Amino acid sequence: MLALTRKVGERIVIGDNIVVTVVSIKGDNIRMSIEAPKEIKIYRGEIFDAIAAENKQAAVPSDISEWDMLKGWKINKK
Repeated sequence: MLALTRKVGERIVIGDNIVVTVVSIKGDNIRMSIEAPKEIKIYRGEIFDAIAAENKQAAVPSDISEWDMLKGWKINKK
């Protein structure tokens, strides 16, 4: 992990096309702007963690015994 100290107006450049700028500091809050290509997804940490947890939950195999209810279904092909 890289830990940096920045002042208002100072930037951090990531790769060739991502720029993070410190916009303001008020108490414990830091406001940053991020310039990046549109194809780069940017999430707040807690949102990213929630998405990852939801994806992990969706990938858990379901109980196959629940599929028994599908046995009686008929599919009409037109």
